[in-house]
Order: sequence, then structure tokens, then C-alpha cells
Amino acid sequence: MSKKEIQIKLEHNWRFKTIELLEKDVWPILSGEETTLIKRCHALRKKVLNDFTVEDLRIMIGQNIGLDHLVPLAIEVISDDLFAEGDYYEGDLLKNVLNIAPRFWANNKIYWEMINSMLTGRLEELSDMKINYKCFYEKS
Repeated sequence: MSKKEIQIKLEHNWRFKTIELLEKDVWPILSGEETTLIKRCHALRKKVLNDFTVEDLRIMIGQNIGLDHLVPLAIEVISDDLFAEGDYYEGDLLKNVLNIAPRFWANNKIYWEMINSMLTGRLEELSDMKINYKCFYEKS
């Protein structure tokens, strides 16, 4: 799927909006006693998607937040560099993408097909990177 095809599926100018705007859901104001991760996720929901870094994607995808809008961005990143690195280790974004629940992939088959095609022939590299890859989506 090309960038153009992804944009067709998503709202016009979606890259220049925040998750809050796209989901039409503003989370409650924080009390100040939340963890650093919770504070970061709240802040990232207010960040324009076009400004997301690999680390921002890794965090939010790892927390299952905004997947409908962030997975297409992650696919673009890992199509350029399969083992793109956030703040932890090479391939940490891919690992979080592959850990998304099968239910998401069942509802977004085209995204899974894109991921699957990127990984075809690279299982040895995934193994070397200690990234588990299971094909849990079967083409119908």
C-alpha cells in the first residue's frame, strides 16, 4: 500500500491533526500523580502526527493508543528501515507493531499484508534481532 492509498483510507490531512482531533476524544485532565508514561501518552495525544518520532510511535503503539492512525505511520517508517529504533534498541518499533493484538490486524488486513510482505524472506534477521514473528493473520 502506498502513502496515497493509506491517505485515501484515512481522513483528509490526517497527518496534520492530533489523535485527540482524529478520534474526537479528549482525555480528562491529569491529577499530577500519574506515571511518566501516562503523562507522556496524554501529551502525545495532543501532538500533530506529522511530528511523531520513532520513539513516539513506539510508545503509543506499545500502549495500544491511536492504532488506526499510528500504524500507517509506523509502516512507512519500517518500510524504510525495518529495524528502526526508538530509545531502547534496534527494531523496538517493529517489535511493538508485531505485538499488536490479532483483532486489530483482522480489522485492518491490508496493513497486515504490508507488514507480512516486508518480513518475507527476513525471518533469519528477525531471529538474530530476537524479534518474534508469528503469522497470526491468514489470508482468506
